Amino acid sequence: MTSDHDGWTDPLAGVDTQNAESVIALLNEASDANRNADCREGSIDLVEPCGLLTATGDIHDNPVHFARVMRLAKVEEATPDAPRHVTLHEVIHGVSAMGVDFSHRALLRVAAVKREFPEYVHTLLANHELAQIVGAGIIKDGVQVVEAFNDGVAHVFGDDASAVLEAIADFIRSMPLALVSRTESGGVLCAHSLPSPGMMKQFDSEVLERELDESDYEPRKGSAHLMVWGRSHSPKQLKELAERWNISLFILGHQHTENGWSIDPPNAVILNSDHARGVVIQIDLADPPTPMDAVGTMQPLAIS
Repeated sequence: MTSDHDGWTDPLAGVDTQNAESVIALLNEASDANRNADCREGSIDLVEPCGLLTATGDIHDNPVHFARVMRLAKVEEATPDAPRHVTLHEVIHGVSAMGVDFSHRALLRVAAVKREFPEYVHTLLANHELAQIVGAGIIKDGVQVVEAFNDGVAHVFGDDASAVLEAIADFIRSMPLALVSRTESGGVLCAHSLPSPGMMKQFDSEVLERELDESDYEPRKGSAHLMVWGRSHSPKQLKELAERWNISLFILGHQHTENGWSIDPPNAVILNSDHARGVVIQIDLADPPTPMDAVGTMQPLAIS
């Protein structure tokens, strides 16, 4: 990926996004990057507690905000001694035109940056991506988004659409559940969400320590599904998970926040990165902040 005068060039600039063979090759290479990155451990990306983290919320096919995220993250400047990490999740299912969703292109952009920066770009599993591969129905703005996404792929790739969708599904299955960085006194966990409190008895809290299998994706039963769909976290639950996983700060998405951020006491920040007030936060992994201090690092994504 080369840079323009703003420090960013569309990572798909060298990819023929109308050609199924090129797109499948990109997705396959990104899947390999997810699974084989040095930071991958079990179902998570586990990174050393050093360097800058740019943490996002839901993106939902907002290409302007995605470009802004990558300009802020500057992963191209990362080195092993001074890493620069960025999380990306809830990428697909944006605004559909005439009921057809072309947000597979947003997923391809994420695949391209993962392929180029496998140790610094972290493509976290989210509920819309999971819904896309298990066929779970989601209605957004009156549109059945899974069907609209499939229609967009079919419109672009025709007879090759099924092969492209298969490569997309494999890329989604390769995604980690979380990015984790731990210090002696705690650490940071970025994920799309956490299980709802009422589902904790069904949730395997050891899922972060092992590889995912197909049962983990099963709707309303599997631990990956429960984790990416959870809402309304209670202070008691957040404290228990923090102690179980040795975490002092959770950075999550999934829940809508009017101002782009909110705090779930005692230790979670909720972010949105898709709408007009969307934000990211940038924190030093060596010194994990409190939720309020993390919010103090917010960067707005809309250009005024």
